Amino acid sequence: MATPAEVFPPQLGTDVDESVQPISARPAVDADGVWAQQRWISRTLYWGIHAACVLVFVVGVSTGDLVLLAATFWARLFGITGGYHRYFSHKTYKTSRVFQFVLAWLGASSVQKGPLWWAANHRLHHRKSDQPGDPHSPNDGFWYSHTGWIFDGRWDVTRVDLIEDFNQYPELRWLNRWHIVPPVVLALLCLWIGGWSGGVWGFLVSTTLLWHSTYTINSLAHRMGRRRYPTHDDSRNSLLLALLTWGEGWHNNHHFFQGSTRQGFFWWEIDITYYVLRSLQAVGLVWDMREPPQALINDPKRRIQAAS
Repeated sequence: MATPAEVFPPQLGTDVDESVQPISARPAVDADGVWAQQRWISRTLYWGIHAACVLVFVVGVSTGDLVLLAATFWARLFGITGGYHRYFSHKTYKTSRVFQFVLAWLGASSVQKGPLWWAANHRLHHRKSDQPGDPHSPNDGFWYSHTGWIFDGRWDVTRVDLIEDFNQYPELRWLNRWHIVPPVVLALLCLWIGGWSGGVWGFLVSTTLLWHSTYTINSLAHRMGRRRYPTHDDSRNSLLLALLTWGEGWHNNHHFFQGSTRQGFFWWEIDITYYVLRSLQAVGLVWDMREPPQALINDPKRRIQAAS
């Protein structure tokens, strides 16, 4: 029989005593750079990108614009799901230092801050899931879990104590401080490829859609769907969210066994992120992908029946 540690594997970085290292005592500048001191800039950019999407009525749209929109949306979605989440947050597979930086750059281009900040907050989410201290629990309301938590100063600072494994790499520390660089490079590339309409559709609209697609896992994946496993939170599985986020919607599966690269545990649970990672493994870019123990996920004693 599986032990509790196998069912709920210890989350990386969860042995930190909050009373010893309060958030307010941790310096922001080393890990976060000027952005932690100039929060108004990031807030202005966030809402500015939303507002600028109305430019679609000015620039129009072409087939090339839609292709660019799809390419930048899906590539960066994988940067979040396969990079920031399954690699940096949970270390569910291994890769080279070079490809590690590629994943970090791709994730940063999504305009969701740096890899150290993102992964540390996600590890804190698992540690405190749906409890006080969870950065984005829907128990605090839909708006807060979807967007509002981003503007809560409690989560602005990178929790280096929760991400010490990746904080050892200077290139990741640099990218975490200068996470604005990949989005700027991408925006300029879209302008170069498609002109003003390419910039609007390939960067502004794509970024806004990407934000709210990935945010649904925070706001809806603990409210919408069914629970297969008795986790210590209200995480749920949803096919709709899984299709929207390339497999992240199998959220109850993920909270049940966080260390698995594959979040769609069964063949009928579509997990596009996992399929992409399998392809990358086939060409040698990633390896040692972790799978959930079949005896564990099929054990009827580990199942529950819950209404959606």
